[in-house]
Amino acid sequence: MIRFADAAAFEAALHDLPVADAAAVAQARTRQAELTKPAGSLGRLEEIALFMASWQGTERPRAKRVRAALFAGNHGVAARGVSAFPAEVTAQMVANFQAGGAAINVLADLCGVQLSVIPLALDRPTGDIATEPAMSAAECLAALNAGAAQVAPDADLMFAGEMGIGNTTPAAALCAQAFDGDAEAWCGRGSGVDNAGAARKVAAVSAALALHGPDCTGPFETLRRLGGREIAAMAGAILAARMHRVPVLLDGFICCAAIAPLVAANPAFTDHCLAAHRSAEGGHARLLAHFGLEPLLQLNMRLGEGSGAAVAVHLVRAALAAHNNMATFAEAAVAGAH
Repeated sequence: MIRFADAAAFEAALHDLPVADAAAVAQARTRQAELTKPAGSLGRLEEIALFMASWQGTERPRAKRVRAALFAGNHGVAARGVSAFPAEVTAQMVANFQAGGAAINVLADLCGVQLSVIPLALDRPTGDIATEPAMSAAECLAALNAGAAQVAPDADLMFAGEMGIGNTTPAAALCAQAFDGDAEAWCGRGSGVDNAGAARKVAAVSAALALHGPDCTGPFETLRRLGGREIAAMAGAILAARMHRVPVLLDGFICCAAIAPLVAANPAFTDHCLAAHRSAEGGHARLLAHFGLEPLLQLNMRLGEGSGAAVAVHLVRAALAAHNNMATFAEAAVAGAH
């Protein structure tokens, strides 16, 4: 199990990342050229197969063992009225996840994904980022390690989800700090706030950036000051997945915002990631553009929980089924292209 001893170890890992297996990609590409279809005719399905080969280090990658971790946390900034729902909904939804009644439970069951639900100190909301850091250094490190602990080294694919009332506000702050500092551009409607709620969100993010911006000197401090426990846990999980060479399906805006400080520090960080979908939350398209990722799906989803990633698992499996199980021209006695 990967565990970060301190902030320095976390940031050192970010700059010592495993890279894709070029030999496996070449072998998988050779196989693609031999399959009974015109070259490139399966479009992105072919690209997905090559991506998976590059991280699993094999010509014939698989997506049988898919793992998902759903992290939940509460946010002090929620008291500012930045969400359409009260903070107690976080714990209530955790109970719903544990009972199997939420969208992510249904979608994970459909694709046979092993889902873990990890509530993180729900009785202790983070600090209000508009007036204080979200977490102490010890709390942030604990959240990162809680995420890393959920990564199975033998997983074929993984994704992370979240639940936390008000968490689109710290997510917007993380994006603004990582990329361009414009609070209004990154603040969307989240859970469905009205105009007054949206204005409160922009004000909170603006205050947080003004207060913490000068001290956000690296990914750890940015997550500590502007993030949240479930957000840091997702960042820790996705970094640990890279260290284990486990490919990742990125979910929506909050999941992607969790790694925004990491990508800002090392743009190669997303090399082991596929963007599962493009959320209806306004900032997500801009964030994926910064990541250089094209989403697999666009379904106007904005639920979070890992729900978009769970749907995209089916696409990955379709891509690998075609790649692994189609006949070659030689096997089918079909003439190839001239």
